[in-house]
Amino acid sequence: MNSQNTLPKAGLIRRLSAWLYDAFIIIAIEMMAAGLVVAIFEALVAAGVMDYGQYLDASDYLTRHPLWSVLFTLYLAAVWIGFFVFFWTRAGQTIGMRAWKLRVQNSDGSLISVTQACIRIATSAFGLSNLSVPLDNQKRGFHDVWAKTEVVVLPTV
Repeated sequence: MNSQNTLPKAGLIRRLSAWLYDAFIIIAIEMMAAGLVVAIFEALVAAGVMDYGQYLDASDYLTRHPLWSVLFTLYLAAVWIGFFVFFWTRAGQTIGMRAWKLRVQNSDGSLISVTQACIRIATSAFGLSNLSVPLDNQKRGFHDVWAKTEVVVLPTV
């Protein structure tokens, strides 16, 4: 994949555009993931397997219960993280990155590892680390430096 490492590095505007695109997709996915849990809880209540006790409804139960609120938050975080890890390690692109012709990769053009994807997520500050791109002469965000990755602009076909 030698041709991959000669591609131009992605700038701030293009990165933020892909980030915004992905944000809308993540919101939709998170809504579906949360809706699935609410539907399961409602089915369990309807079947008489459980009740909400002092809580008003599934939403109240999932956000205020001492155990379930933590588990629900961890579940939603896993869905969010899983989205990025899946796409970055399988294709080097999320849906937003594909729309903006971006690819995250190693400097040799190979796909990043799960560990690198997790490092990028952990150090990305929800995408705000992209704001450091103009400060780096290699157009890397803070998260790219830590994960030893780069984001390149793919040629238009």
